[in-house]
Amino acid sequence: MGEKEKKRQKIYRTIMLVTVVALVTYIITTVLMYNDSIKYIVSTKNAPNASFNKKVDTLLATITELIDEKYIGEVNEEELIDGAISGLVDSLGDKYTMYYSKKELEEFTAQTLGNFVGIGVYMKANFEEDVIEIVEPIEGSPAEEVGLKPGDKILKAEGVEYKAKELEKLSNNIKGEEGTEVTLTIKREEETFDVKVTRRTVHVKYVEGQMLDDNIGYIGIATFDEDCAKDFEAEYDKIVEQGAKSLIIDLRGNGGGIVDEALAIADLMCEKDDITLIKVDKNGKESITKSKTERKIKMPVVVLTNIASASSSEILVAALKENGRAEIVGDKTFGKGVIQDLIYLSNGGALRVTSSEYYTPKKNKINEVGIEPNYKVLYDSTTPEKDEQLEKAKELLGTVQKSSQ
Repeated sequence: MGEKEKKRQKIYRTIMLVTVVALVTYIITTVLMYNDSIKYIVSTKNAPNASFNKKVDTLLATITELIDEKYIGEVNEEELIDGAISGLVDSLGDKYTMYYSKKELEEFTAQTLGNFVGIGVYMKANFEEDVIEIVEPIEGSPAEEVGLKPGDKILKAEGVEYKAKELEKLSNNIKGEEGTEVTLTIKREEETFDVKVTRRTVHVKYVEGQMLDDNIGYIGIATFDEDCAKDFEAEYDKIVEQGAKSLIIDLRGNGGGIVDEALAIADLMCEKDDITLIKVDKNGKESITKSKTERKIKMPVVVLTNIASASSSEILVAALKENGRAEIVGDKTFGKGVIQDLIYLSNGGALRVTSSEYYTPKKNKINEVGIEPNYKVLYDSTTPEKDEQLEKAKELLGTVQKSSQ
């Protein structure tokens, strides 16, 4: 067999391996949940639709052969494989089902888990001065430890100069292997100096708590990343020590994340064995999740929502609302009530496929419907200094506290 034939066969076999695995994998092991679960492939069974797979097999073989014989340009095997899988998945027409290449999967996982290896800074492009500016270092990060401050300008990394439009390029180059160093040239006001920063795993904190007036605690959750429930409980314990008698949970703008984390937070406020989630798969099989622990948070709770509160946020909202554990204030939620399995593939990529629909504890539909708040209050963006939704929540909790005295 000639080299060209070997190359064509290699491309074809790889495309078919990934495609068939994505289509016919049955036996899988759950390791973590993201809008239900991230899963590893451990084995496969026979394809349920042999005629369809035969058609795909034949067409892919023909196309790879034609490309090899006719195409005058260079062929990137990895890109060809990624393109073939993406086209197959995109043809489903489901906005939540998608294919991730190896690189896209790495970025997706880092975002989902809230962890990455780097120095831990938020940066922005300052086009007026044509530089990249530090917005702020992440708490507890290497950047904070070496004294980097908001407003510092990053002029160079490892001696290479970066302009404002090269923000993404700088960000990628600052990331690297854990334990390695990167030298940054910093301009702070009129002073310019070099600083060495050691890269390590940085955890982005998406949960923030604080005390408001009238012994009202406030916890905002930006997304349900890994350890979100642990962070939430830690923030709750802090505000209780500071005298909190009631609690506001802010889920506005929270587009979802790891379902297990949302359910773990629901467990803190629900009685043991309260139904917190109902899932139904493509075969109509129903799966019911119940609270696993004794209720910890017994104070009055108000949850803030808006149209951008979606997915795992809606799971938490439904669990608290329908079990009578919280009042919901704000606007109707987004209505993303379907769950995706993330399945790792043999080429280093992954298939994220819609596998089931979820419902509220009382079996109400969420997908493309959303959840109505107990108190509908719209936020007026023309007066950002006033937060009507937050004020309503404080009003409700203040009334509850007075009545209980």
